[in-house]
Amino acid sequence: MANANFVHLRVHTAYSLSEGAIPISELLELCRAREMPAVAITDTNNMFGALEFSTAAAKAGVQPIIGCQLNLTRDRPRRGNGVHEVAQGSSEQASESDPLVLLVKDETGYHNLMKLMHQAYLDEAADPQVPMAFLEEYAEGLIALTGGPQGPVGRQLLDGQADAARAILAKLAAVFPGGLYVELLRHGLQEERNTEPAFVDLAYDMDLPLVATNEAFFTDATMHEAHDALICIAEGAYLSAADRRRLTPDHGFKSANEMRALFADLPEAVENTLVIAKRTAFMVEPRAPILPPYDCGEGRSEEEELKGQAEAGLEERLEARVFQPGMTEDERAHVADPYRKRLDYELKIIVDMGYPGYFLIVADFIHWAKENAIPVGPGRGSGAGSVVSWALLITDLDPLRFGLLFERFLNPERVSMPDFDIDFCQDRRDEVIHYVQEKYGRDHVAQIITFGKLQARAVLRDVGRVLEMAYGYVDKICKLVPFNPANPLTLDEALKAEPQLRKMAMDDPAVQKLIDIARKLEGLYRHASTHAAGVVIGDRPLDHLIPLYRDPRSDMPVTGFSMKYVEMAGLVKFDFLGLKTLTVLAQAEKMVRQAGHDLDIASIPLDDRKTYEMIGRGDTTGVFQLESSGMRENVLKKLKPDTFEDIIAVVALYRPGPMDNIPSYIKRKHGKEAPDYLYPTLEGILKETFGIMIYQEQVMQIAQELSGYSLGGADILRRAMGKKIRSEMAQQRQTFIDGAVSKGVPEAKANDIFEQVSKFAGYGFNKSHAAAYALVAYQTAYMKANHPVEFMATLMTLEMGNTDKLSIFHQELRQMGVGLLGPDVNASDAVFMVERSDGGDKGAIRYALAAIKNVGKAAMERLVRERRANGPFKDLFDLAQRLDPHAVNKRQMENLIRAGAFDSLCSNRRQVFNAIEMLLRHASIANDERDSGQMGLFGGDGAGAVEAESLPEIPDWPKMDRLTEEFEATGLYLSGHPLDDFTQTMKRLKVKAHADIVAAGKPGPRRMAGTLLAISERTSKKGNRYAFLKFMDMSGNFEAVAFSETLAAHRANLVLGKSFFIRAQFDGDNGRFQIRELEPLEIAARTAHQGRRMSMRNSRRLSMRGSGAMLLDAQPAESEEQMEKRDRVVRVGQDALGDRAGQKVPAGSVASAVDSGAEAVLGGVVKELRGAAVARSGGQALVEKHLPQGLCGASEIVQNAGGLQGVIKLGGDVAARALQLEELQKQPEPRSGSFFFGRSVAGVRCQSHVKTMSKITRGRLLSEKMRFEKIPKFSTYVFLNFPLRFDFCNSMRVGALLICRINCLAN
Repeated sequence: MANANFVHLRVHTAYSLSEGAIPISELLELCRAREMPAVAITDTNNMFGALEFSTAAAKAGVQPIIGCQLNLTRDRPRRGNGVHEVAQGSSEQASESDPLVLLVKDETGYHNLMKLMHQAYLDEAADPQVPMAFLEEYAEGLIALTGGPQGPVGRQLLDGQADAARAILAKLAAVFPGGLYVELLRHGLQEERNTEPAFVDLAYDMDLPLVATNEAFFTDATMHEAHDALICIAEGAYLSAADRRRLTPDHGFKSANEMRALFADLPEAVENTLVIAKRTAFMVEPRAPILPPYDCGEGRSEEEELKGQAEAGLEERLEARVFQPGMTEDERAHVADPYRKRLDYELKIIVDMGYPGYFLIVADFIHWAKENAIPVGPGRGSGAGSVVSWALLITDLDPLRFGLLFERFLNPERVSMPDFDIDFCQDRRDEVIHYVQEKYGRDHVAQIITFGKLQARAVLRDVGRVLEMAYGYVDKICKLVPFNPANPLTLDEALKAEPQLRKMAMDDPAVQKLIDIARKLEGLYRHASTHAAGVVIGDRPLDHLIPLYRDPRSDMPVTGFSMKYVEMAGLVKFDFLGLKTLTVLAQAEKMVRQAGHDLDIASIPLDDRKTYEMIGRGDTTGVFQLESSGMRENVLKKLKPDTFEDIIAVVALYRPGPMDNIPSYIKRKHGKEAPDYLYPTLEGILKETFGIMIYQEQVMQIAQELSGYSLGGADILRRAMGKKIRSEMAQQRQTFIDGAVSKGVPEAKANDIFEQVSKFAGYGFNKSHAAAYALVAYQTAYMKANHPVEFMATLMTLEMGNTDKLSIFHQELRQMGVGLLGPDVNASDAVFMVERSDGGDKGAIRYALAAIKNVGKAAMERLVRERRANGPFKDLFDLAQRLDPHAVNKRQMENLIRAGAFDSLCSNRRQVFNAIEMLLRHASIANDERDSGQMGLFGGDGAGAVEAESLPEIPDWPKMDRLTEEFEATGLYLSGHPLDDFTQTMKRLKVKAHADIVAAGKPGPRRMAGTLLAISERTSKKGNRYAFLKFMDMSGNFEAVAFSETLAAHRANLVLGKSFFIRAQFDGDNGRFQIRELEPLEIAARTAHQGRRMSMRNSRRLSMRGSGAMLLDAQPAESEEQMEKRDRVVRVGQDALGDRAGQKVPAGSVASAVDSGAEAVLGGVVKELRGAAVARSGGQALVEKHLPQGLCGASEIVQNAGGLQGVIKLGGDVAARALQLEELQKQPEPRSGSFFFGRSVAGVRCQSHVKTMSKITRGRLLSEKMRFEKIPKFSTYVFLNFPLRFDFCNSMRVGALLICRINCLAN
């Protein structure tokens, strides 16, 4: 293609974090579109993109120019003693610097630029920078641009220091002989206009070349506003701020023609961009893997060392794990033979592929960890399939016993680096990394960098902040973006999925602007951080191989390339993973030993009956890999695992795809379905899994057995099947079929098996990984089954900051029958501990002081140390006497009191809470009167004794307030439960505990009660809002889903900590609850009165007596099942009746009483209308206007309702008016309503307003079916299909009879 006559030499890609907005792929597309032959990237103080840019540019046909904008430390004046002076208000750690642009000419220049980058980050300065002396030392192979007005020369010119500018320019010219260019920029900035003449004069005077650049931060002017917001995000500024960094629309990626026109007066400055491009024809290229040498001792090679260690290790493994007591030498030799042959086979492949050093390095740091009592996992990934790894103690699973394949890990027919992922105890992982640092050299070891991106929610929050939008409003917008950490949605996807988000954008220009800016910034890099596990070890100082970076939160160097490009640069990655479960096992094992039991978790039997029984019951909360509700309910309880192989299979199967095979696997295990082995010769391979392909290794073994593949070739087949590459699949199919036919398999059968194997291979699981994780799962299950209290105490300690987890564990303790004792300053430790009586009971767990919110673990550890050193606290004032008020503040004291930690000193929490100021004052006086003020958190020596004051004489908090305070402080209810006071109410409401419902497993409508703990709203694919509501009842926590209609109806009542009566539908298959109705439990308690339930039947007649009492034929209360069928209920409760419920009704005033009752009912309707805010304009006034008219008013409201979609809850109104039976019977036609006894006939007259009434009833009224009929003598009526039942309270008062419930049963 024809090339443009300008090259950009100063471009900030997205790797200029929170500054550049041009992704590398987009930059190269711009170059190709504008026919630019080359382009430079000069990111601010980093080379993060060098290798990615080089490889991508080469593919795009664009010459990459590697560069960097690096800060040069300013020279500071020196005092007479040679020490630098420091300006007032500045610091040595934040010295000022100026940007210089450096471009790489050749490999020497690349290495020198990496050295400069390393030096820049070694200093503790606020911004990375290098001194001039270091620049002089590493200038070879580099071209320098002076940096424009902001550079070291330009800054002096702006300050009017022409001589100093000339001196610095001369110094740079000497440092870069023939490689310094005076840089000119024209973005329309005043500072550029002020300095350009001087730059040109200096260049001509000193015979230095000019070069024209355009510092590009974004693609074009349309991106300027969004980029301005990005700059504000980085600097914590607002867009409206006057004093902040600003760029111009001209800081985009200009075309060659634009640059030629811009610098038409200085054409040589543009020509020099092409000259520089020719001088910088260097690219960073990938390298083959480089392994550090392993120190084997003098005269011993790595091959010899590996063989020696592996053979010795195998013999130790055989003695400990394989040989049985009483075996003869011949038997031992026979058993050992396959292990020794496999070891020799693996060693040959490892040596031939050049990886002995890799195995030795991994074995070395694992040995060191084990020698230092740091828990190490049994393996992870395919490495568990290696006998060499097992012999070297890298893994802990016997590969031959469990049928694990070496070729799945290291394939001689497909050369690739081995990759061990090693799990360590999360608390001590860093110790192992530091050991590696010290062994191989601190400059040879680094962690791997990662980059955080501006994802949908984050970018909305950031942009909302710089736009100064209200936090709550932005938060509401962000929460409309569906949250899926595993596969985050983009803003475009969120807008498509969430109609409410689209509506907000359409209705509010501010929201539209927020989204427009956010969309342009989405996906850009926001910050750099450190990979959780990845570590690289080099054979030389790493700054000879890659650029380095310093994470401010770590003292260890970090690679300047991300994971993918670090490996391309030749460095070998080692994964040091922190696994919390290993920490749990280690700490629980320690607690068990402290209790006097001998336990070695690495040597437990794999056939423990108690463990499998517990797993089969689904009691696996807290058990690694087996604790999800779906796993427990749908797999473990049905499968009843009884072998370790079952655990391996479960770990592999419980994933999308393979999960479909679980029902069949369960049936086959229990003999309810015959296994299918595909072909007789494959039975040995598939028998372990009952004829179901589960593991990738089975694919390899099938290819080997059926078609004669080598295991290496079978691994290539497996990969081809997984990737679904057509050309490769076609070739493999033919090889597979030809091989099978040659071994006597019919061609059609071979083709059919290939299809089945191919279908499975896409989601088959690595058995080595499944087996390793199954072992950790079994170990945690064993610990829980055999040492449950120690196990749960350890789990809770490691989840102290996660109240959701603690709540789950609290529930589990109740089910296990293990007590959870409240926090106590005289009994608790900082962590959860086991307490046992002298009688040797199974024990209870004492709540951790540090688990109380906002008290701090360090402070609580010191409190415990003080108590142990100087005895229990005698009373509150003794505690205060020994307390340092500077270390424990009011907030900490408040939460300790609310949690009940001081109950053993004073049980009246409110009294103690109100005395906090007094106690802290007491502590302060005591502290001041001590001989020494350096006694730390607790004094402990009784010095400074102060006379105790009296606590305020006030009653304790009421029980519910006490529980609420406790919950706020701990996230749990420890001393009681909010449902305790509703025990009788729940009995009358026939409420069942969720655990009993789940245990019964019977689907259908259920009555429940619970305290609301959490709300998690989601958006369905159709755009409907729904929510998962988390409740706690007396049996523990449970979750229920509320779909859009239910959620909308009850959203106003959903307050955390509130208790509810719940009508839900239970799905017995998956153990889930779907909410139909919610009602605050205190309201349900008022309506669950002591009166008898009466039913009005077809054959019964109402009769009115003179006193106003209503006599009804009593009917037995309906069964729970009958009541549950009526799950669409309209309640008109006592709160709707207000004071009228208790009003006396004069004898003979039936009509008057009913009118009063109707008015009260309508009053309740008015309240509902206000709350729901659904009345149309003027509707509220209309209701209030007609309210005094009582009975007739109801008809008028119906007549004029129009848009009030079913809000009146017409059933309650009809029931109220129906009580006027005597009045209605005197009328030839009812004036406003009628009540007919028949199966389902309650009607409301709507003579001339059928359309209006129809609109209301068909809209939302009770969500039931309606029918329209013509009745002789009467006008048209709308009939509501439901029978009526009244619940009565104060049956002698007609007004109170209007507390009614109308249960709807659709015909």
